[in-house]
Amino acid sequence: MKTNKIFILTFGILISIGLSSCSESWLDVDSKTDSNSGNFYKSQEDGLRSLYACYDGWQRTVSSGPTFTLYQLTETMSDECFGGTGNNDSRNTQVIDRFDLNQAPSYTDMHSSLWTLYYAAVFRCNEFIDKSENITWDDDSIKSTYLGETHAIRGICYFDMVRTWENIPLLIHATEDNVSQAAPDDVYAQIVTDLKFAADQIPAKAYPKSQSASNDGHITKYAAEAMLARVYLFYDGYYNGNKGADMPGGLTKAQALAYCEDVIKSGEFGLVKRFKDLWPASSDDKTGNYLDHWVDKSSYAGVGNKESVLSMKFNYTADYNGNDDGNRFVIMLGLRTNANVYNCYGQGWGAMTVNTKQAAAYGQGDSRRQASIIDCQQLSNYEKTYLADQREYTGYAIKKYTPLSKNMTGDDGKTTLVSYLQGDMAGDFQISQYQDWILMRYSDVLLMAAELGSSNAQTYFNDVRTRAYTQDDGTLSANYIALTATRDNIWNERKKEFAFEGLRYWDELRQGLQAAASQIAESNTALLSGGVKENVNIAAQNVINKRGFCQIPITQITLSNGVLKQNSGW
Repeated sequence: MKTNKIFILTFGILISIGLSSCSESWLDVDSKTDSNSGNFYKSQEDGLRSLYACYDGWQRTVSSGPTFTLYQLTETMSDECFGGTGNNDSRNTQVIDRFDLNQAPSYTDMHSSLWTLYYAAVFRCNEFIDKSENITWDDDSIKSTYLGETHAIRGICYFDMVRTWENIPLLIHATEDNVSQAAPDDVYAQIVTDLKFAADQIPAKAYPKSQSASNDGHITKYAAEAMLARVYLFYDGYYNGNKGADMPGGLTKAQALAYCEDVIKSGEFGLVKRFKDLWPASSDDKTGNYLDHWVDKSSYAGVGNKESVLSMKFNYTADYNGNDDGNRFVIMLGLRTNANVYNCYGQGWGAMTVNTKQAAAYGQGDSRRQASIIDCQQLSNYEKTYLADQREYTGYAIKKYTPLSKNMTGDDGKTTLVSYLQGDMAGDFQISQYQDWILMRYSDVLLMAAELGSSNAQTYFNDVRTRAYTQDDGTLSANYIALTATRDNIWNERKKEFAFEGLRYWDELRQGLQAAASQIAESNTALLSGGVKENVNIAAQNVINKRGFCQIPITQITLSNGVLKQNSGW
């Protein structure tokens, strides 16, 4: 049966494609277009290039521009955001937001490109792992490191996929077979196996934070350990009702906690002093002057800062000739304007408008609100000028990942705001956004350790909250309210700490399907679209009927000759 080759192997047959598309110098290598599975996998250098290809495949799940990136999916499905986009755009974002195909009945294949890109990434990992014994390795520790990273990439990809679709094929070897969907427990067992392999095989000092300028983006031992804790908490919440039971792959609650404690004790990470300094748009002084094309009169902590445990890297060199290396979800959430910029915020498509409930979730003095959310009502003339073309306008937009602009002085001596992708780092603003997607922060490790029952739970919890309620002059600390590190308080803290980072939806699901559905459910008639009130009705039962999962793309079901089955409720 060869049809599976089309949707499983696409983008993954040749190691040579796209090797230079991941950002940072450690991924910049010359492409050897004559390489193939028959003459490759000989030297340690081939192993390094194979690792680059695996990272590139993983990055392409965002940079190759699937209809919905995982980030946009999770933000739209959560209670943080509505679908948004323009008044005349298709209503496919509303299908996601409402868990309701009736919003746009023809959109039965929205996730086909995302599915294909993930399996292409898995194929690259499988191919390298399968062929690694053919390589003459000069250094066994290098072999362990490269293969550890590759197993981690595969584990992370499967974790993303099983949370998104639940019922997916499990491929651990490069194959052309038409593979049926695996039991979710089998997929989770493989995820745990892969991440444990990474945590055991990658040396602790393989990529020290002191060399983050050159190594930022690599999956480290500590990133693998933190991901194991995340996997455990999601599985225990969704499938075990938060009972602290063992999960497939033999991962226990005690082990998950030990992994977190190892990250904390490593001394490799810490909290950035001020929350807003983690994000380019949040730390901006709004002068339009940017260091590294972001901020030079602000305190932006920079890429690879001490709080970043794992980030997906991007670059500004993307083009429309197959070189995909830009952050493609950034443009989706940008302010929907008819010009390139607005108050130093760049142009975007207006997706993922912020739910007013999220804007109201922060207590008095919580610095995370202003760092996370753009209050469009405070932007001069924004509503008057740009509101007409924005669907589901709430008055708020995501700040953490919004596109930026900068000041540039022309030949006439006049200074104007332009896209920061113009000038010496020119690029198409739609495909060349290069802000990191921070997948794991140190504050997440602290809160996971607290939730898992660390003896230092209260200290870890307080560390995160104190940072949120403190600034240099101490004016916010007076509003700090001490709380006990209970599970409910930790969950509530996560809602504010990790807003718009692609985590909230998974946090909701692990609180239980009924609880998640009740939080996501919405009946809101105050949203404005073009100055007209718009109704948004999200039925809790829709979420429950789908069990929180997305539809299997119809193209993949067809290509499999019906071997793949559609998820319930779709």
